[in-house]
Amino acid sequence: MTTDSRPYRPNVGIALFNAGGEVLIGRRFKDDGPEIVLPGLEWQMPQGGVDPDEDFRVAAMRELWEETGVSHADYLGETGWMTYDFIPHDDPTHRFAQFRGQRQKWFALRFTGADDEVDPLTPRNGQPAEFDAWRWERLDRVADLVVPFRRAVYRAVATEFARFVQP
Repeated sequence: MTTDSRPYRPNVGIALFNAGGEVLIGRRFKDDGPEIVLPGLEWQMPQGGVDPDEDFRVAAMRELWEETGVSHADYLGETGWMTYDFIPHDDPTHRFAQFRGQRQKWFALRFTGADDEVDPLTPRNGQPAEFDAWRWERLDRVADLVVPFRRAVYRAVATEFARFVQP
């Protein structure tokens, strides 16, 4: 057995709660190296990388806007560090090849806008669209809708943020 000495990629995840206590999830429509899409498990909450020297809370708001168009959200709380390993992939030139997985800090936010603000198909900041659909979902159901290698993190997020489910 070998030890993977590659670092984890710094990353933020966002649990955006609506007034009814559900979270926003997006349906991924394309693979990106180790970040895969499996039939029936295409859903996830917004998440993304952190730029060098970027504050993690600022990164969470930037990623939320880039991936969904949402800019109206209030901070509720955040988790400590969580990690997951990528599944093995065969492209040593991929932008994530230098990382073994992602080290994430998750942020709970309360959506204060209107649903028509959510627009995952418009590219922003030069980033291509990742989602082709979105919906509100119960937080305790989301782990069953994501790829298996992310489920433990999603379950931990659901436990940590359960207090925000009630509006």
